[in-house]
Amino acid sequence: MRNFKNLVMLTLLVIITSCAETKQFAYFQDMSNDGVTPQVSMPVDIKAQVGDQLSININAQDDRLQKMFNLSMVSSGGSSNQTRLVYTVDSKGCITLPVLGAIKVLGLTREQIAALVSQELKARELLSDPVVVVQFQNAFVSVLGDVGNPGRINFDKDNMTIIDAIAQAGDLQATGKRARVFVLRQVNGKQQMYAVDMAKAESIYSSPVYYLQQNDVVYVEPNAMKARTASVNGNTFRTVGFWMSVSSFLMSLIVLITK
Repeated sequence: MRNFKNLVMLTLLVIITSCAETKQFAYFQDMSNDGVTPQVSMPVDIKAQVGDQLSININAQDDRLQKMFNLSMVSSGGSSNQTRLVYTVDSKGCITLPVLGAIKVLGLTREQIAALVSQELKARELLSDPVVVVQFQNAFVSVLGDVGNPGRINFDKDNMTIIDAIAQAGDLQATGKRARVFVLRQVNGKQQMYAVDMAKAESIYSSPVYYLQQNDVVYVEPNAMKARTASVNGNTFRTVGFWMSVSSFLMSLIVLITK
């Protein structure tokens, strides 16, 4: 009888612990420890899109000419605090700069825009030694679903990977599906969805959305357990908590019967 009791308890323990199999939480499961990693393409920098806001700072030896290009906005109420003017990419893909007028920047990286503005200043003999610095002001991606801290993630560098975004969002929860992470991206006016299996390095590094673009949406699908526990009382007959309670009751009952 004692052996039967031990067997039943061991069986129940295996059933409970099997629900939390460690393997389902691991990333890069297809990588070996021989130091060989999947091929990763060259970094892809974000590029100017319609609606993007750019700050452009032009520096030169002639302070008077420099101020002519670096316009600022005075805060309301006539305060002395000033904010650097940002330039919005219009529907034609252009920004309008003082003196220079409209310049098309659609599809250009930050460095390419800086080079173009510098080239225009020199070509029109406005400045001979300009140093142009361009920054994206409103570039972000959204990370939603079963992550630690869902929300917007601002670009703090020229390129961001899906790994960067998930890490900054607090990583996937234990109940997030590693094999079902989706990226929604606007392509030629249409919303397109890409699937990425975070458990497989090959799927991550070969994905066209490994490098994210501004306005991308990363969505982590919750597993069935998380979806079921989203009920009002969070303890239906399909939840782990329910079955653990049942198991505890059965173990207590077996102990009483076998004494």
